[in-house]
Amino acid sequence: MAFALSRMQSYLLVLLSVLVLGTLGIMLVEGLSAFDAFYFVVVTIATVGYGDISPSDVYGRAITIVIILAGVGTFVAVFADVVETLLSREERRSRRKKINMIIGLFFSEFGNELLRMLSTRDPCISDIRKELLVSAAWAPSDFERLKTRLGSHKCCITADSVDLQDLKQILSGKKGFLLSLLENPVIFEHDSFTETLMAFFHLTEELMHRKNPVNLPPSDVAHLVHDINRGYRLLIFEWVTYMEHLKEHYPYLFSLAMRTNPFDPEAQAEIRDQ
Repeated sequence: MAFALSRMQSYLLVLLSVLVLGTLGIMLVEGLSAFDAFYFVVVTIATVGYGDISPSDVYGRAITIVIILAGVGTFVAVFADVVETLLSREERRSRRKKINMIIGLFFSEFGNELLRMLSTRDPCISDIRKELLVSAAWAPSDFERLKTRLGSHKCCITADSVDLQDLKQILSGKKGFLLSLLENPVIFEHDSFTETLMAFFHLTEELMHRKNPVNLPPSDVAHLVHDINRGYRLLIFEWVTYMEHLKEHYPYLFSLAMRTNPFDPEAQAEIRDQ
């Protein structure tokens, strides 16, 4: 995007130079007023050419040739770049929408339940549980504050708090689903979510290569627990980002997501009178 802006600025600078210098040149050679000279340069660059003003001698024609060669191409380039920028912006907006739909599918199908299960096995979740209770009153600054808080939070699932056999069964049952998400090329435009998917796909592969996760050496268990905490931490960040997206763009989906918050032990989908 920075390159596109730099290119646009270059085109505009050239076009402005042609307009200014062309106007001054026509004023001097043809003896026209500033407005008439500017008018002549504009209709020439725009290829309109009404013919009501035309160069009277060879010097005026020479300047007109320079204006046409330098100005028309630049004018067309500016117009084409504006159209390209608008189309690219619309395309990016469309692709972001598709990406967020896929992320929503992930949390609906698997992510929320995985967060709910892992958070119950994380003794440190009590340190930030209240801060994870997103509400309808939240502003963008509240989400940013939570993300900053998560940056210093340590997920501390331990070998004693997680059932590796149970986790293996859950993840292996979702391996096909994870693979189908990773096969979607749109996903790779969202680096952090791709990293989260890859973290859990890797964890799934690790667990599936252990025939019996119950009786593993302590060093191997420590390796798996590290992978679990890494994926779990990434998943929390993605959930917060997705909740912020729903809050801004889809309030009706946000309402349900808020009522089924995986970090809230008392969460319930039903709307009850207070």
